[in-house]
Amino acid sequence: MNINKYLDSTYLKTSEQVGISNSDTLDIVHQLTQEAIDNDIYAVMIRPDYVRSIREILDKKQSNVVLGTVIGFPEGTNDLNEKLREAQKAIADGADELDFVVNYEAFKKGDVKKVAEEIESATSVVLRGGKIIKWIIETAALTDEQIIQITQLIRDIVLEKIGEEYASKVFVKSSTGFFVTENGAPNGANEHVIKLMLENAGSLPVKASGGVKTTEDAEKMIQLGVQRIGTSSALAIINGEKATDGY
Repeated sequence: MNINKYLDSTYLKTSEQVGISNSDTLDIVHQLTQEAIDNDIYAVMIRPDYVRSIREILDKKQSNVVLGTVIGFPEGTNDLNEKLREAQKAIADGADELDFVVNYEAFKKGDVKKVAEEIESATSVVLRGGKIIKWIIETAALTDEQIIQITQLIRDIVLEKIGEEYASKVFVKSSTGFFVTENGAPNGANEHVIKLMLENAGSLPVKASGGVKTTEDAEKMIQLGVQRIGTSSALAIINGEKATDGY
């Protein structure tokens, strides 16, 4: 099993969160990118501010590493137009894949129409740009029933309104890795929620993210059927080590 080809090596902390300068954060992102190149990791996943810089590095090195970024991260409550502007800039800067945080709070309040409009509009914009889109549903914030419903909503919009031929380019993704749970409960991918997503995503691929920190974790997710794994512990997973922190 070539785990490397499933991994999105991720660094999404802001400089303010860590207490370092923007240039120090850029150095970390550059290091992450070089590690991905050196270890044949499928993708790097970074914040939009750094996409242009990393695009230049990947192009200069003629690397096949895929460049991903996040939109509306991590709360997902941004106005749709704001999300679309952020996405269009990321595409212009050279992002290959865009991971949107769906407005799960609106969904929980019953505003399905608003969420459906967001999914259809953003998916159309990203696909027209020739890119991949992944919808982060933040499973730790949802009940099992809500996980099923929102996964089915994304599936149905793609298959019925976008076109089944685009299904492979629209992922359902579990988590941001930043959601704060009560009592330290898991805030990301686990076998239970991934199974719910896989059972209800139809022909849409699933990405497991949040809490995948070991080779065993990654292998379990792949065996369940996920096509991608988002992790800040990519090197530890590849090297058979256990990450002590990260998401």
